[in-house]
Amino acid sequence: MRFKKTLLFSLLAFFILNTVQSQKFKADVLAFKKQDSIAFPPSNAILFIGSSSFTKWKDVSSCFPGYTIINRAFGGSTLLDVIHYEKEIIFPYKPKQIVIYCGENDIASSDTISGKTVFERFKILYGDIRKVYPKTSIVYLSMKPSPSRWKMKERMINGNELIRDFIKKQKNTVFVSVWEKMLDSNNQPIPTIFLEDRLHMNAQGYSIWQKILEPVLLK
Repeated sequence: MRFKKTLLFSLLAFFILNTVQSQKFKADVLAFKKQDSIAFPPSNAILFIGSSSFTKWKDVSSCFPGYTIINRAFGGSTLLDVIHYEKEIIFPYKPKQIVIYCGENDIASSDTISGKTVFERFKILYGDIRKVYPKTSIVYLSMKPSPSRWKMKERMINGNELIRDFIKKQKNTVFVSVWEKMLDSNNQPIPTIFLEDRLHMNAQGYSIWQKILEPVLLK
C-alpha cells in the first residue's frame, strides 16, 4: 500500500511539474503569435529555434547586419518541446535557413538522457522539418560547454558527434561546433564568457558565436 501511495504521489508530482512547464512554454508561444499578428515576419528570413542560449541573444539581429532574423527560441526547452510546438514556431514561416540550438537541456533534465537520446530526438525534429522544407538550409549549433554543466560533458560530446556524423550525410545541412572555441588552454570552459549562473553567456560568449556562425548564414 505504501508503495502504491508513493508511486501515485510521484506520478502526480510529475504531472503537475509537466503541466506547469507546458503552460510556461505555451505562454512563450502565444507571445510569438501575438508578435506575428502585429507584424508577420517576411519570407526568406533566417529562423532561429531552440533554447535559452538563443532566447537570451537579444542583439542577434544587430550582430548580423544585413540578415533578417526571426528568433523563435524559448528558454528551458528541450528538443521534445521544440518538436511539440513545431507547428507554431517553425511551420508558419517560409525561411531560407533554419538555425537550431537545442539538446543541452535534454541532457541536463536527467542523468538517464544519453547523447544518443539527444541524437534520436534531433533526427525526429530534422525529419519533421524536411517534410515541410525539403530543400531549406539547416544549421545545427553544437551543444556548448559551460562550467555549471561540465560534469555532463561526455554525454554532450557524444551527442554532438552523433549529430555531426548524421549531418555529414545530409544535403543543405551544416553542423557548426562551438565547443572548441569556448574552451581555454586547459580544455576547460572559459569562465569570463559566462554570466554569474555559469551557464548562460555574456556578450563575450556571443561574440564567439557570432564569428563562428556568420560564415554559414545565407545572405
